Amino acid sequence: MSAKPLSGNLALSNAKRAKNDEFYTQWADIEREMNAYLEYDPDVFRGKTILLPCDDPEWSNFTKLFALHFRDFGLRKLISTSYAPRSNAGGSFYQPTLFETASPDYSAAKSMKRGRVFVLDADRNADDRIDIDDLRWSYLEEDGDFRSREVTALRDEADIVVTNPPFSLFRDFVAWLVAGGKKFSVIGNSNATTYSEIFPLIQQNRLWLGPTITSGDREFRVPHSYPLDAAGFRVDAEGNKYIRVKSVRWFTNIDHGRRHEPLQLMTMAENIKFSRHKEVRGIGYARYDNYDAIEVGFTDAIPSDYDGVMGVPITFLDKYNPDQFEILGTTESNAPDNPFRTRVYTSQECRDAYAARFGKPGTYDLNASGVVEGVKVFKRILIRRKGAAK
Repeated sequence: MSAKPLSGNLALSNAKRAKNDEFYTQWADIEREMNAYLEYDPDVFRGKTILLPCDDPEWSNFTKLFALHFRDFGLRKLISTSYAPRSNAGGSFYQPTLFETASPDYSAAKSMKRGRVFVLDADRNADDRIDIDDLRWSYLEEDGDFRSREVTALRDEADIVVTNPPFSLFRDFVAWLVAGGKKFSVIGNSNATTYSEIFPLIQQNRLWLGPTITSGDREFRVPHSYPLDAAGFRVDAEGNKYIRVKSVRWFTNIDHGRRHEPLQLMTMAENIKFSRHKEVRGIGYARYDNYDAIEVGFTDAIPSDYDGVMGVPITFLDKYNPDQFEILGTTESNAPDNPFRTRVYTSQECRDAYAARFGKPGTYDLNASGVVEGVKVFKRILIRRKGAAK
């Protein structure tokens, strides 16, 4: 069964409104991302304790993948935590599995009210390997929320955190990771690059995009109870539901090779002569009316020999090499202390600009963007070539 794909913004906003954040990441998407880190550093996980919060091994692939590769990766310990079913909107689909009910520690009351912690750190069934069959579990005292005292203590024990956190709590989750000083790889909405809590981390090279989901379009499994509302989804032969979501990315502070690949660029003169973009070819680069920078509307049109400040698209972050460029800020900000802003428009100027552009009364917030010849452009990241004279 299939239908028109659900737009990413709609899928994620629906999840936020309903707090129904049970999006289960596909095995292949996790594996590709982890392999990218391993290709850059084969020992990235060796001797490490990995925490997978917001993760239930009975449904999610994160624990299954790391358990399968426990010895391949050289892990010291693997910890997963799951939310109590009653504490999340997806809990209505929850049914205890034999994995839980066959345990002498099973409690029907605790199963609904408490989170669970799963630990893998030894060959417990004496079969000469460490895998998911060696997981041991217990109930948490609290509901398994990542902000709880118990899960925070597990964060502090871990070296690396990997998960698909609740979309509606992404800001809080990243803040929680940063507060713990942890290495991490997590999935979130690609729009998070512009969040006031996230962009400064990118600017400071404390967080960057992962290398493997560049289209931002991925399929997630969702609970049987997930409200699909006849929008884009599919159901497989076993009755599992899947939804295709756009605008998702990996966010990480684990290094990978793509991050250090230099952009291959032409000089300014070459761009003006040969650029495939009509906005540049034969014309050159406009300067902003209100920033000491030039407008570069396409990443592949960044001039390799320009030493000044440039405004480039948000998509530049996919190609950002911190050895080649430095990120200075953005144009979409009303902050009066932006050192590259050269003009602050009055309220009257904003009204006059709106009337001139649209022929009716209104206001055109020129201070919230870069402006070229009186027209606002899309949000831009301000960058400068590394080693350029300042």
